[in-house]
Amino acid sequence: MASKNKSNGNLELRATSVQSQADETSARSVPSDEEIRRRAYEIYLERGDLPGDETDDWLRAERELQKVALFTRDWNRVQQRVAPTPRAEIDIQPMQAKERGNQ
Repeated sequence: MASKNKSNGNLELRATSVQSQADETSARSVPSDEEIRRRAYEIYLERGDLPGDETDDWLRAERELQKVALFTRDWNRVQQRVAPTPRAEIDIQPMQAKERGNQ
């Protein structure tokens, strides 16, 4: 039962750390070795601290982080296209005051 609580804590930690890694890698589509190392370690912990799959953990971490970075990059591009461009605000109060002065 203690291992269930431990794995739930790991999942919460994973969600937080993957999001922070996504923020860090959003500007580029290639995660750093340090980011991959951290994620591979999280995967190792999720597997129950069992040795023997270090290469698979590394490759999975690399794939996950690349997908997150590419998704974030593409999402930001879409948001830039969809977001309305700021319109120039026209100050109509001086015009209204001028019209009142003429009447």
